[in-house]
Amino acid sequence: MRPAPARGQAPPGRRVAACRPSAYTRRAVGTTSTRQGRAWVEVDLGAVVTNAERLLGHLPAGARLLPMVKADAYGLGMAPVAAALARALGERLWGFGVAAVAEAAALRAEGWTGRILLCAPVAPSELEDAAALGVRVAVSDLAAVRRWARWGRRWGRTLPFHVEIDTGMGRAGFPWRAASRWSARVAAAVAEGGADWEGAFTHFHSADAPDLAATDEQWRRFRWAVTRLPEGMGRLRHVANSAAAWRRGGYGLPLARPGIFLYGGEAGPGTPNVPVVSVRARVVRVALAAPGATVGYGAEHRAATSERWATIALGYGDGYRRASWPAGAHVLLHGRPARVLGRVSMDMIVVDATGVPQVRPGDIATLLGRDGDATISLADLARWWDTIDYEVLTGWTRRLPRIYRGADE
Repeated sequence: MRPAPARGQAPPGRRVAACRPSAYTRRAVGTTSTRQGRAWVEVDLGAVVTNAERLLGHLPAGARLLPMVKADAYGLGMAPVAAALARALGERLWGFGVAAVAEAAALRAEGWTGRILLCAPVAPSELEDAAALGVRVAVSDLAAVRRWARWGRRWGRTLPFHVEIDTGMGRAGFPWRAASRWSARVAAAVAEGGADWEGAFTHFHSADAPDLAATDEQWRRFRWAVTRLPEGMGRLRHVANSAAAWRRGGYGLPLARPGIFLYGGEAGPGTPNVPVVSVRARVVRVALAAPGATVGYGAEHRAATSERWATIALGYGDGYRRASWPAGAHVLLHGRPARVLGRVSMDMIVVDATGVPQVRPGDIATLLGRDGDATISLADLARWWDTIDYEVLTGWTRRLPRIYRGADE
């Protein structure tokens, strides 16, 4: 067995990021570009900050945010998004939430030295890496608490953790009904040293639904459970995702964990925010199609009359779903809709540009976002693709460079 490191040091061969209250120590780089090539994603960082500010306005005075930047900030680029939020929010930012140890490592590599909460259960094999990164972990069982505390004792440190309480989501957490029993055991494990039971939280399953009765019931269960916790344990309580932060004021708690709302997605009825993302691509060919001409794999579209077809350099290899046909999806050309014709290919789509006679190769098509007075929203794409805003955002592949604007550099 390797010898235990000195207090505050990682084991041999490991580096532990220093945890300071400040934000980035250097400029985040991420996957960025200023070049508009064949296709790209535009991210308005100023809009992300505006949405965070709006959400804070619905929370109690002095409340802080724990923005979810998991899944590469919902596909928008974790490093640039986190840097923009850190600069803008200052002390109103408690830290960042991720779902994987690799995501925490990426944040540290980009210079973030503040708090990180791993909001999903961590595999036992990754706990050492999580501790080395100086992050907080979410625990769902007593064995995880004990393993975490053992790493703290071995390193001569006190490692903070948050207990998840399952109030109905079912995928992680200690059962709320048994809080008296398990909380005493968790406290006993903490008493052995090496770990600090810093927080307690739950996750709502229907806070974006029209009827909030189920969410209010989850809140009652959580509130009952935390009254059973030993004094001084799980001091920081948080429950609110984007929807509950806006629609229930975070239930009065001092911390909220927004995600989709920050990135322009819908967080339930009555949750207006500022659009953040646009997706655009170049027209690379315009051609006249005679009656009877077919397009795409399977030749599923056949021109009934003479049509003008525009080929756009983007396909399912970029995240534009095959479900667009025959769902009635369209793109915007010069501010006018042009419907998708035939199956989406990996690298291209074809649209009906008959009603847009001025379109030429090199013009820009909008697949998500605004063009003139017309808009294609996340909700539009989600409807055409029979999915949700979250999956639309996270589905744009890394082949599309992200172009950032709207925030101080």
